Amino acid sequence: MREGGEYTYTQDGGGQDGYPYQTDYPQQDDDAASDATEGADEDDQMYEGEYQGIPHPDEIKMARRAARLEAKRKARLAEQQEEEESLPEQYESIMEDCGHGRFQWMLFFVLGLALMADGVDGFVVGFVLPSAEKDMCISNADKGLLGLLVYVAMMVGALVWGGLCDKMGRRKCLIYVLTIDLVFSFLSCFAQGYGFFLFLRICSGFGIGGSIPIVYTYFTEFLQMDKRGEHLSWLCMFWMLGGLYASFTAWGIIPHYGWGFAIGTQFQIHSWRVFILVCLFPALAALIGVVFMPESPRFLLEVRVQLKPPEILKQVTLILCVRVTNIKTPQTEEDEFIEIQSDTGTAFQRWTVRKMTMLQQVMANVMSLSAPELRLQGLFLVIVWFCMAFSYHGLGVWFPDMIKYMQYEEYESKVKVFHRERVERFHFNFSLVNQIHREGEYIHDKFANIEIKSVKFEDSLFENCYFEDVRSTNTFFENCTFKNTIFYNTDLWQEKFKDCRLENTTFLHPKKGCHLNFQEENDIVIYMVSFLGSLAVLPGNILSALFMDKIGRIRIIGGSMLASSACTFLLLLSFSQGAVICWQCLFYAVSVAAWNGLEVISVELYPSSKRGTAFGILNGICKFAAILASFIFAVFIGITKIIPIFLAFAALVCGGLVALKLPETREKILS
Repeated sequence: MREGGEYTYTQDGGGQDGYPYQTDYPQQDDDAASDATEGADEDDQMYEGEYQGIPHPDEIKMARRAARLEAKRKARLAEQQEEEESLPEQYESIMEDCGHGRFQWMLFFVLGLALMADGVDGFVVGFVLPSAEKDMCISNADKGLLGLLVYVAMMVGALVWGGLCDKMGRRKCLIYVLTIDLVFSFLSCFAQGYGFFLFLRICSGFGIGGSIPIVYTYFTEFLQMDKRGEHLSWLCMFWMLGGLYASFTAWGIIPHYGWGFAIGTQFQIHSWRVFILVCLFPALAALIGVVFMPESPRFLLEVRVQLKPPEILKQVTLILCVRVTNIKTPQTEEDEFIEIQSDTGTAFQRWTVRKMTMLQQVMANVMSLSAPELRLQGLFLVIVWFCMAFSYHGLGVWFPDMIKYMQYEEYESKVKVFHRERVERFHFNFSLVNQIHREGEYIHDKFANIEIKSVKFEDSLFENCYFEDVRSTNTFFENCTFKNTIFYNTDLWQEKFKDCRLENTTFLHPKKGCHLNFQEENDIVIYMVSFLGSLAVLPGNILSALFMDKIGRIRIIGGSMLASSACTFLLLLSFSQGAVICWQCLFYAVSVAAWNGLEVISVELYPSSKRGTAFGILNGICKFAAILASFIFAVFIGITKIIPIFLAFAALVCGGLVALKLPETREKILS
């Protein structure tokens, strides 16, 4: 407006956000003003106004529009921050109203079966290898490669599926994981060649490797704060049940050759393959149950998954059986981008955009874990997980291998040595077991329908001998001479003869390949050791569940790891198989509480949008530590006990002390 030569411009509704321009001009009468502008066109007037410092009307409009957009953006940002802060409290209130009822217990058993399937898979390869290596002629190098690659696949599966469940959904990813495990494990039962069997077990490991991050993330989001630690600890017991199930069924099935069957002459299904089939039951039952379970309501609220707010409220109400009429769900820039892209382009382009956007979001989630507020606690968690897994899985390899070594030493101590014996025209119709024959002479002898186990012939002569229907295990001929000798229907092939001279020797109907003796190749002591080790964690599981919410996660983790480190020194007193089994059970019973505490605190420390990703990374680190420890600890079997015990002790002490630096999450609302 104009008042005495003063011009002021203000923005509507802006108040202080207007654009004031003030200048003084001398008083002019109307005639002078008219003369000054007479004959000038409109452009000249606008230019004159700009020259006098008066902004262009279009500039004013643009400035007002920019100010309004900026004000809206700030308001929306402030509202979004308020909503994000209030969502955890709102959700916790809903969970308290919902309580812990029949639905939570039903979900508990379904997810427990999925966790049990992972526990079973951890034992399958170890139990079937003694039989599979004979059935498929697996060398020692290939046998080690099988165990290594399966664990690597489980590590990769934990990383991949942990990240995907934060974007695709907990339920959907768990269905995928269990389906992959079921399909490829089932096919591996019928694989006759080592290469195909290895490929199928790797695929199965990739699937089941993602079950642990998804299961704990899924179940956590259905629990109220004061029940969370206890019920997550009860859930951990299903991993123990998986070990018991695998040990018991292996003990009852694998040693019995008659439990297998054949389809034709080339397709053999021995009992160890039947064992793999039986091990699929927990995963199958879990898959059927998960199909009827709902998606996590917290995931629906956080990630939105293309649903409108009314649809989300309806699903949350149906899932929790509590009427939810109003809850704030903040919308992110990614949501807006996906909504825009969902309505443009062809179906394939829209699908590509969604998948690429999801991949970018998963990678962004991984990178966001290095944010300053998460970096320090994440580093502490990584150290604790690595130390716990290194010591636990390292000793898990050391215990059974140490028992096998003690059995081998005891067996070797009873070997019978025959030196320069001469046997002529004798019929060997009895088994030869654990013997060494040096510089012997065997003339016109017959070896018929016998078993030769752990026998070595060195620098011996066989002349005019006849071998028929001979089965051998760990039997070799070194630097021996064979003259006019016949081998008929035996499994003594070229690899059994080292630096031997064969003169006029004939092999008729040889049994080429590997042949399995189930009664000899499957030592029930190993099954018993695994069964007792799994059963020993029951007291620790119960105690940790009862006290998890009473004394806190940090005290349980630190106390359990430090107590476990003290138990490792008792291993120096293991001079017999019974002592090793006893200290193994004690170590497992004490250390399981630390595992339970770690799994509880790992899902509580991270926000819902990153929970699966973080847990997947931690579980992947656990698998990596297990692979590393299995190689290191196995090297010292039969050499020294001090180094493995010291490594386990140092890792447990380090992890236990670092665990005490972690924040307590007992009264923390899921962020």
